[in-house]
Amino acid sequence: MESNLMQRFAILIILLFSLPVMAQLSQELKKKTFVYKDTLKLDYYSLSNDFKAERPLLVLMHGGGFASDNHDRQQEVDFCRQMASHGYAIASINYRLTRKYDPFSCDCSSDEKMKSFVMGSEDLAAAITFLIGRDDLYFNRQRIVLVGSSAGAETALHLAFMKDHYLFKHIQQIAIAGVVSFSGAMVNSAYITAKNAVPVLLIHGKKDLLVPTGTAPHHYCSEDKPGYLMLDGPETVVHKMKDLNTSYIYAFDPEGGHEVADEAFLETSWVKKFVDQVVTDNEFTQLTIELP
Repeated sequence: MESNLMQRFAILIILLFSLPVMAQLSQELKKKTFVYKDTLKLDYYSLSNDFKAERPLLVLMHGGGFASDNHDRQQEVDFCRQMASHGYAIASINYRLTRKYDPFSCDCSSDEKMKSFVMGSEDLAAAITFLIGRDDLYFNRQRIVLVGSSAGAETALHLAFMKDHYLFKHIQQIAIAGVVSFSGAMVNSAYITAKNAVPVLLIHGKKDLLVPTGTAPHHYCSEDKPGYLMLDGPETVVHKMKDLNTSYIYAFDPEGGHEVADEAFLETSWVKKFVDQVVTDNEFTQLTIELP
């Protein structure tokens, strides 16, 4: 009799501790679509009936060289749904495709490339400002994490760290808690300072021939090309984070090229680890790992 009572009590305890998890899993995901600026749209994903004001907000910018792709491709949708199922709020945004008729190549001038970075940053800041201003959306306004792939990653890095560059000074200042970059880089990591440094998760392919891992020209253009523009990739950014004693995770594929910008959407466990442990729990982390 005593043994049966103990077993029932143990089962009851397990069920009680499982209820919050089961409740979250049973909730359906919901998606709301908004026009945040002119004709630009964003999709906002969250769990139904989840009104937690302390959850982080992830803001995702798709890739495509500022020339193509969209915020609602299947890989972006799958990523957003996966992140929302973990209890985060996440928004996937459209932005102006400034290179739609002038590809982001070595024939595209460095001035035009910088213009794309600036205009992308303007749109990203506008989307975040719109989301912050909605009192029907529940998330922590001080825990906003930028997530970007390729051109979107470059935009995220520039908005977070290039605030003092004269081309970016006019953009509204946004409190950023962290940046997730899939195959991204920035113009000059010297603009990362003790004042604006935030944790980063950098996922990159070592054999990327478009966006460098260290410091090299964008698309590896030669100096005589109009599109010659030096960029600082993840390895250079990591050195800066070390100097500033700031958290980072650098995950690299030793054989990967620029396709890692898409493949990284599957690395949701690393994104969750970064958001939960590094951004939310402020767990100091400086980690370089090789992806399998």
